[in-house]
Amino acid sequence: MDRRRAAARLLVLGFDGLSLPAESRRLLEMGASGVVLFRRNVESAEQVASLVREIRAAAAGPVLVSVDQEGGRVARLRGIATDLPPMRAVVREDDARAVGKLLAVELGALGFDLDLAPVVDVDTNPENPVIGDRAFATEAADVARLARAFIEGIQAAGLGGSAKHFPGHGDTVTDSHHALPRLSHPLERLRDVELVPFRAAVEAGVASVMTAHVVLEAVDKSLPATMSRRVLSLLRGELGYDGLVMSDDLEMAAIADGFEMQEAGRWAVHAGCDQLLVCHLAERQHHVIEGIETALGSGKLEETRVLEAHRHVDAVIARFDPERARPAPGEVLRIDPHLALAERLARAYGPTGADPTGDR
Repeated sequence: MDRRRAAARLLVLGFDGLSLPAESRRLLEMGASGVVLFRRNVESAEQVASLVREIRAAAAGPVLVSVDQEGGRVARLRGIATDLPPMRAVVREDDARAVGKLLAVELGALGFDLDLAPVVDVDTNPENPVIGDRAFATEAADVARLARAFIEGIQAAGLGGSAKHFPGHGDTVTDSHHALPRLSHPLERLRDVELVPFRAAVEAGVASVMTAHVVLEAVDKSLPATMSRRVLSLLRGELGYDGLVMSDDLEMAAIADGFEMQEAGRWAVHAGCDQLLVCHLAERQHHVIEGIETALGSGKLEETRVLEAHRHVDAVIARFDPERARPAPGEVLRIDPHLALAERLARAYGPTGADPTGDR
């Protein structure tokens, strides 16, 4: 095994600017298997499509290009793709399915393979600073049925979805962008509430699941879910999920303020993460790769776990072929039926605010 290349394949990188920086190009040549784009990378439909082509041309192999396009407060393509209200505006399964299809068609035309949506957290805490109306509902059963329909819609139309944030970020009073939240609920409550929508997402065949940087005290009192094998065993074992698990951004303060990047990456892969999001600094992206490479060499990380991660990445690539034919953006972006759906949902829900994560 080429340990450096094997480690690089687990990286999903982000960067600043409207074109691909030289250091990001080197990481893609090294083998990075994913790129995530943010508002800072977006100027126009033509520019986004061109940037995605540039990313693919630079990569050593097939690469999954993703974006957070949820609707409402979290929309990296605001004004370029159809502007949707938050998912709290969606109350009917037919609408959830239609929204998923709309996103698949528009994002696919721009070159994306994965939408890092839907949020399947249950919004049970009105003091939560980061989830709120990004969630479909305040009841687990409603989130589950709407998330299932959304996933069916987006994936039937050719784009992968991502159920987030496992095992649930809905009942926290801390934003993991800024500090490390903790959940003190017993497992019985988690099975009755937080895990219900994730079970529905797994049953719907969701392409990926994103972890939360949340300490689940009933299972692991010290490590956040992203880095805890005990917590992710609930997903892999109890929920029977054998697909792609992505970490949330390891540069968020919940991780970066308490752990070295080398150790965070190694622990996350050991726990069961297959791709690691490192969304800003190339230096930290290299640190994550170096940490995994070193752990492979020392035996602290098993080659079989890394090969399993590669298998999960390859399965999503095969399922949502990055080289597939795509419609021209001008044929599908902000077309009348899409705008009409968005307007109807928004009119029923009301105005929305800014992205709580800073639309980074």
